[in-house]
Amino acid sequence: MKKNKLQKNNYQNLPNETGFFGEYGGQFVPPQLKKALEEVAAAYEVAKKDPVFQREYKTLLADYVGRPSALFFAKNLTEKLGGAKIYLKREDLNHTGAHKINHCLGEALLAKKMGKKKLLAETGAGQHGVALATAAALMGLECEIHMGAIDVAKQHPNVLRMKMLGAKVVTVNSGGRCLKDAVDSAFGAYLSDYENTFFGIGSVVGPHPYPMMVRDFQSVVGREAREQILLKENKLPDYLVACVGGGSNAMGLFHAFLNDEKVQMIGVEPAGKSFKPGDHAATLTLGKPGTLHGMFTYLLQDEQGNPLSVHSIASGLDYPGVGPQHSYLKDKERVKYTTANDKEALAAFLMLSKVEGIIPALESAHAIAHAVKLAPTLSKEKVIIVNLSGRGDKDVDYVGELLGIS
Repeated sequence: MKKNKLQKNNYQNLPNETGFFGEYGGQFVPPQLKKALEEVAAAYEVAKKDPVFQREYKTLLADYVGRPSALFFAKNLTEKLGGAKIYLKREDLNHTGAHKINHCLGEALLAKKMGKKKLLAETGAGQHGVALATAAALMGLECEIHMGAIDVAKQHPNVLRMKMLGAKVVTVNSGGRCLKDAVDSAFGAYLSDYENTFFGIGSVVGPHPYPMMVRDFQSVVGREAREQILLKENKLPDYLVACVGGGSNAMGLFHAFLNDEKVQMIGVEPAGKSFKPGDHAATLTLGKPGTLHGMFTYLLQDEQGNPLSVHSIASGLDYPGVGPQHSYLKDKERVKYTTANDKEALAAFLMLSKVEGIIPALESAHAIAHAVKLAPTLSKEKVIIVNLSGRGDKDVDYVGELLGIS
């Protein structure tokens, strides 16, 4: 049999019962957290099969989030670039402005069913923090969000939103003062009060069951996109493109298509300012396997295995690790991972804004940047779907400063 040849259900049946995607994933945590994680895993297994839970969750997606999100043909961008048709999966139209609300509602609903009193999380760009604070308000739960000091300054509008929603925002001044450090801080807080707290991890990262659980909640993106493109084009897309930091929006789009051999998938990591250590967050491009935040996955690390400092113009992408399922898909060559640098992302941000009247999140602009390069190389019959994972409201002040616009 040809190496890496796809087999029906080969990818969608993962992880295994111990949370591994091949060699990646697992549960590498202190003994006192094992019990808490086992409790979450058991509760989630029940919720997956509970028609009441699923019905309540789907109702919230429809009536509160506003799903299904639109699949928009970017006609102006397509004509400007020439070549393949570009469609945008408009997760930016969701309530709170990004894909994050999809899994935050699922996590908050599960926390409520488990009798927890408080939601705890980390955030980088602030979209996960806003979404979890929103879900906490809806469910009547306390909420505490840990955020690196650099990101607090860059994403001030989201900090205000979280506070207005009733969340406590903890500014993290340790380490590099960005997403990795916020995760460290949040894990520490979780250790001190895990009996009353539900840790709402913000991506397909961390110890089992989080990579699986967040993926499952996000997989609605791909299921909708699959139905929508079949109606619009009467065929599956040729390419799927999404940005990758931790990887939740990419996994959400990719999962429904993993067993379709002809659909090519591209994850776009942040190349930042350069490929020098500390100037980027291109984990799958330049990293190697290691352990971080309770999982075994690709990691940007020094010779002692310590996480390196990272950078991206997009706060939600500056993470030295990545979801373990992405690591597995890279090794199996099912998904191609590439990069876009800060300048390319900023140019794509401005291009989409001026050509389509859609201001994307800087995270999503990395995916747009790759589509801008890819589309002209393809024939007009080809179809690309880009996951527009969030809107750029949170980034306009920062971009304005970078460009000298006031």
